[in-house]
Amino acid sequence: MVADAGEVIIYAPHITDSYTHGEILSQIGYHLRDYFLKQWHKFQEYPAGVLAHSTHLKGMGTFDPIKGEQARICVTLATGISAERCAAHNLNYRHPATIQVTEWANREDEGILLLPKAGEILYRLSYSNFQVTKS
Repeated sequence: MVADAGEVIIYAPHITDSYTHGEILSQIGYHLRDYFLKQWHKFQEYPAGVLAHSTHLKGMGTFDPIKGEQARICVTLATGISAERCAAHNLNYRHPATIQVTEWANREDEGILLLPKAGEILYRLSYSNFQVTKS
């Protein structure tokens, strides 16, 4: 679990686009669940799966029409996606060249967790939950 006001950095310099939902995400961006629910009239025609994907990345938080979104955590992309595009999608940006992965290892006592190949782990966990077995 990420601490309140903590940051998740997704380091994947090889990613340059969202090929699955790219066009729709460029229209809606990444937001908290309440951002969509409290403005449902604007988003009700979008595919529910894309809205869910958007909220899964941003995590928990609140939305108020005056104060805006108050995210519990900060999500930063260190990918091949430009800083301008990250900002347009409501995500933070960090140039991947500024990250030396080995400097992040073994720092759990400082509150820093490096999780190598996290995307592959999540994929395997998700996929294993949906496998059909023959009786």
